[in-house]
Amino acid sequence: MAEDDRFERALDLLRRLEPKHVTTHLNSIISLVPSLTEELLASVDQPLAIARCQKTGRDYLLCDYNRDGDSYRSPWSGEFENSLGGTGQGGIDDDGNNQGAGEGAVPSERVRKMEIKANEAFDVYRELYYEGGVSSVYFWNLDDGFAGVVLLKKVAAPAAKSQGTWDSIHVFEAVDRARTAHYRLTSTINLYLSTGSDILGDMDLSGNMTRHVETDLQVENDSSHIINIGKLVEDMELNMRNLLQEVYFGKAKDVVGDLRSVASLAETNKDKAYHQEMINSMMR
Repeated sequence: MAEDDRFERALDLLRRLEPKHVTTHLNSIISLVPSLTEELLASVDQPLAIARCQKTGRDYLLCDYNRDGDSYRSPWSGEFENSLGGTGQGGIDDDGNNQGAGEGAVPSERVRKMEIKANEAFDVYRELYYEGGVSSVYFWNLDDGFAGVVLLKKVAAPAAKSQGTWDSIHVFEAVDRARTAHYRLTSTINLYLSTGSDILGDMDLSGNMTRHVETDLQVENDSSHIINIGKLVEDMELNMRNLLQEVYFGKAKDVVGDLRSVASLAETNKDKAYHQEMINSMMR
């Protein structure tokens, strides 16, 4: 079987399995087909893990975009850190050049300054919208601009049998033009909810949603990029939250309501009779 066919079938299998255990399923597939490791890790969104910056003591999120082998770059210090406690520059060759976008990429001085401002801005955004959680922003260079990812994670405080996790992953590209910039934004939300009681039983609800948008916005200076990216992410999250609430949760509520009624059958039949009587009286 060709390598491309294996990759496509692996993605198709992961789409059919329970999103709640995507990390377990992914590791199982990688152990069976090690040659797909890099492609799968770069293509499959996993639950965001949290680490603590060894230099600043602040939490940050781990993903493939700030990874260099077994090390991850902290957005607060700009240094790569590994699980053994070591730190380093990462992503820089012997001549001091970085490789732009890609594994272990380190942004240029200009892009790093924008990354610092973006982390400060989204830290405020996280506190206002999520009232907790962790946020991280990573930028890297492109030939005609720059790209980056905005990560947001909120874990609900566990109570009895209830728990939940929200992961937002917003990957964007900004291509510089004369007085404007062309932005491409791809957003993915991974949601996992679990609740239960002795009376109603247990319920698990997990899944993911991906949306894409492209637009041109005016740019006066580097700060304009932060404003534009913030607006794009804010609007996208608002739209996706509304979709989840109105479409997905609404549909699930309707299905559960049709399958399982809280009221007794006698009361339901009585309500239907009243309803039909009102319709008949209006038609006379």
